[in-house]
Amino acid sequence: MNLPADDQLTIAGRTFRSRLMVGTGKYDTFEQMRAALDVSEAEIVTVAVRRVNLDQTEESLLNYIDRTRYFILPNTAGCQTAAEAVRTARLARAAGLSNWVKLEVIPSDGTLLPDPIETLEAAKTLVEEGFIVLPYTTDDHLVAKRLLDIGCATIMPYGSPIGTGRGLLSQDRLRRIIDLVAGRVPVVVDAGIGAPSDAALAMELGADAVLINTAIARAKQPIDMAHAMKLAVLAGRAGYLAGRIEKSDNAQPSSPTTGLIGQRI
Repeated sequence: MNLPADDQLTIAGRTFRSRLMVGTGKYDTFEQMRAALDVSEAEIVTVAVRRVNLDQTEESLLNYIDRTRYFILPNTAGCQTAAEAVRTARLARAAGLSNWVKLEVIPSDGTLLPDPIETLEAAKTLVEEGFIVLPYTTDDHLVAKRLLDIGCATIMPYGSPIGTGRGLLSQDRLRRIIDLVAGRVPVVVDAGIGAPSDAALAMELGADAVLINTAIARAKQPIDMAHAMKLAVLAGRAGYLAGRIEKSDNAQPSSPTTGLIGQRI
């Protein structure tokens, strides 16, 4: 499937061909993770800073990621407060990973939903310190607007809670965020995608990219699912660019209703 050559994802002035971002957690083995990354053809790979050995002196997933091929996006998974997230981002930058950060601030209430207040606080501090901030957030358009005003490089609303695989629980709320952002920064649907159809739908709605981890890593055949997700993102993007028909409450004939044989007798 071929998309226009100039149809690229641009974040903070950097361009990427792929609109599929992938995570690196929950795979059975590092080898399986590496194979899934390969077939996904993703270019942005997220890595939880608090779960890797940054100096790589021991076995680490970083040893299985070709940094000449993939752009590593550190994330602050496991952080419950703004202070923890800021500290973790600083650690990743000091270790030479990146000054980009996927910001996650999730309280320990079992929902795995982002804390909007702590996320906004952390985002403000990190942007002021020169980080390129990609925040995981709710599907609330007012929170999205505040993150945009702070200077975040993307808006990353969830489709549904992390790891649930429930797909897009509210298309209307996601569409409202997409319309609000309207090309100012990319909208990346993050969390909850369970099947290729969910990824395609997110792209058809006008999302600029999707980030997927659990749906690939915990699939019965992760490598095959990575390939399927790649195709779904391409198909969804192509469908969005093509422009779908308007929905109608009434059936519409697909063939002409004039000049029929019976009408000419």
